[in-house]
Amino acid sequence: QVQLVESGGGLVQPGGSLRLSCAASVSISSIYLIAWYRQAPGKQRELVAHIIAGGSTNYADSVKGRFTISRDNAKNTVYLQMNNLKPEDTAVYYCYAIKYWGQGTQVTVSS
Repeated sequence: QVQLVESGGGLVQPGGSLRLSCAASVSISSIYLIAWYRQAPGKQRELVAHIIAGGSTNYADSVKGRFTISRDNAKNTVYLQMNNLKPEDTAVYYCYAIKYWGQGTQVTVSS
């Protein structure tokens, strides 16, 4: 079983930045794909970004140019750097790998 623990969420003003972390309980070097999803109140969970073992990345159109996903295999951690945050980015952000989900971290963008 793989445990994923997200951290780094919080309250930020529009235009601000946050960096989310997803720490895995196992070595992530052998995990092909790790992703960040988010779920806003009353909406379905949606893919935000994913990164594969070779380093290739993919982003939702709504976050392209603002968010960056990266992985540090030595620390077994995946990051989501979020810049120029907007109120519509408010959601619970989840890390996903293999078939496991983290518990989520709340991101609120509000003035």
